[in-house]
Amino acid sequence: MEVASSSKEEERSFKATGGGGGGDPRRQSRKCRNICLGVTAVVLVATVVLVILCLTVFKARDPETTINSVVLKDLDVALNIPRLSVDVNLTLDVDLSVKNPNKVGFKYKNGSALFNYRGELVGQALIGSGEISADQTRPMNVTLTIMADRFLDKSELFSDVVAGTLPLTTLTKVWGKVVIFGIFKVHVISTSSCDFSINVSNKTVGEQKCTRKTKL
Repeated sequence: MEVASSSKEEERSFKATGGGGGGDPRRQSRKCRNICLGVTAVVLVATVVLVILCLTVFKARDPETTINSVVLKDLDVALNIPRLSVDVNLTLDVDLSVKNPNKVGFKYKNGSALFNYRGELVGQALIGSGEISADQTRPMNVTLTIMADRFLDKSELFSDVVAGTLPLTTLTKVWGKVVIFGIFKVHVISTSSCDFSINVSNKTVGEQKCTRKTKL
C-alpha cells in the first residue's frame, strides 16, 4: 500500500512540474504573444524614426542652379544694307553652378543649356551627367554658339543690330534624383534662366536678370 501511494504522489508531482517536456500551453502562448508584440513594437518605432528623419534631416530639397555670369566670347556682325540683311557669328561662355543642399548625394543626367533670341532657339550646349555630394556646389562652364540659320530667320535681327542691342535669353536645365536610405527616390528638375542684352558696338554683355525654378 505504501508503494502504491508513493507512486501516485510521484505521478501527481511529475504532472504538476510539467514533466515530459510538454509545458503549460497557456504559458507558451503568452511567451509567443510577448515576442510578437516586442518585434512589432521595434518595427513600429523604427518606422516612425525613419519617417521623421525623411521629413526633417533627410527631406529632399531643391537643387539650385545658378547662372553666375554670361561672357561674350566672340561677336562678328556684317550688315548688308542694300538687302536689309545681316550676318552674325556669336559665341557665349556661360558660367553656372549647381548646389545640392541635401544630406545625400544628387545624381543628375545629361542637361542642356539653351540660347534664345526673341523666343526662337538659336543655340544649344550639353551639360554632362554627374553627381554632386551632400551639401556641395559644383561649378560648370558651357560654351554656346548660335545656329546662324535660325538666327537669321528672325525679321527683327536687322533692326536690333542697327539699334545696337541684341536681346537674348539663356536657359539651363538639370534633372536627376536623390536617393534616401537607398530606398526612397525623389526626382527633381532644376532650371535657371537669364535675360540680358548684347551691345553690338562695344561687344559687351549688358545687365543680366536671372531667375531659377525647381520642380519636385
